[in-house]
Amino acid sequence: MANNDQPAVRMSSVTKRFLDVTANKDVSFSLYSGEICALLGENGAGKTTLMNILFGYYTCDEGEIFIRGKKADLSSPKDAISRGVGMIHQHFALVPSQTVLENIIVGAGSGIFLNLKSARRELLGLQERFGLKIDPDTRVWTLSVGEQQKVEILKALYRDVDILIMDEPTAVLAPAETVELFNTLRSLVKEGRSVVFISHKLNEVMDISDRIVVLRSGQVVAERQTAETNARELANLMVGRELLETIEKKELPAAEPVLRIKSLSALNDKKLAALKSVDLIVRQNEILGMAGISGNGQKELSEVLFGIRSPTDGFIQINDKPLKFGSPTASIKSHMGRIPEDRIDTGLLMDLSVEENLILENHSSDDLQHYGLMRSKNIQQFSDDLINRYNIKTAGGDAVTKSLSGGNLQKVMLARELAGEPSLIIASQPTRGLDVGAMEYIHQRLLQERERGAGILLISEDLDEILALSDRIVVLFEGEIMGEAPGATASREQIGLWMSGVKA
Repeated sequence: MANNDQPAVRMSSVTKRFLDVTANKDVSFSLYSGEICALLGENGAGKTTLMNILFGYYTCDEGEIFIRGKKADLSSPKDAISRGVGMIHQHFALVPSQTVLENIIVGAGSGIFLNLKSARRELLGLQERFGLKIDPDTRVWTLSVGEQQKVEILKALYRDVDILIMDEPTAVLAPAETVELFNTLRSLVKEGRSVVFISHKLNEVMDISDRIVVLRSGQVVAERQTAETNARELANLMVGRELLETIEKKELPAAEPVLRIKSLSALNDKKLAALKSVDLIVRQNEILGMAGISGNGQKELSEVLFGIRSPTDGFIQINDKPLKFGSPTASIKSHMGRIPEDRIDTGLLMDLSVEENLILENHSSDDLQHYGLMRSKNIQQFSDDLINRYNIKTAGGDAVTKSLSGGNLQKVMLARELAGEPSLIIASQPTRGLDVGAMEYIHQRLLQERERGAGILLISEDLDEILALSDRIVVLFEGEIMGEAPGATASREQIGLWMSGVKA
């Protein structure tokens, strides 16, 4: 740390309530110049709310904020940015139809006219300086999730903030991109800037942070110097209990194929080849793990299976019946559970209630409707049962879905998709952005579905997750299967080579 005498930020006794829910209770938090402070806690622990208060997105009900020793009344993000505070949110705030350059400069300048030539020069300089290369003229809607994250980082750096809040910045980055980001952060703090790093990846927190503050149920429960703790202690502090050391996975006999994919090819949004003659089989009672760095065709594969993208060639069979392409209804009727990688954009309707989201794919069943009229009592019982079974933390079934934390959003989606006991489950990045407790829960649920007899295609960029859960592992690189290995004996080094494009 460069200077520990005077905090760059001091939040004193901050409390924030949303109706009957207290998100932060009497929280005191300090951030010093030249340090990276990690903020840890389960989904819903109050980390993002606390930082949204520092960013001016929310105002606190009680407490005070001081920035560089001066009291700061922050009524908007503009107030925070003017004081040198920037925030990169977990869920992107980009305009899809605009270019990278337009997204980065919007709201950053003063006056009526924008000097695009000068802005482009400055942006290219930032890209070169921090190793975040991306074409300024590309439309954001054509970018992968990882590339959109780069735009968010550049947007904050463009504003030259010296207090940078990063909410799950590596959730969608490949390992090499994470290394580049960490180099960027280290160079920032060497200049005396400060970083708040919110992450659920404890190995990353141990690698990048100087100090760690742990929140639980809206309160600070621990503070540690990173050099004086370890990932195991931090995980237990986050959840308030001992976590399982390892995942117990029962040995199950080989069973019949539930999914067959043959010679499947598809284009991405830029009309370039995303899948190239892919062959896959997923069997009952097994988890087939698909590893790979973001942007290598995983998204397009799941979209073809979900019925929201049509392939250019090939065929798919589910339970020995051909799948009709380009029809989400056909995918649902094939007895498929669909867990998309983006729970906000494609998994849930955020302005609907929790109850409405829970019945989305079951609302036409005889139990929930009669001659087109919804059976309110049955619907409430159905949703209340799922809320209880999946331990979804919500004010009730009528709560607006967007009021839930990331982990609880994932539980809503999981509850809905597993309610009908699907024979095939496509789980794309099922634990992205989740804390260790929520990840443990999701993993246990997937293993239970495997024991029930479901076949599961687990698409994940988290290699630890793939190795822990998979019976077989395949690697996708530039739309092709690079190799296959048994989960029990798979070599991390070999999988790493396949992920880099070295074919078996």
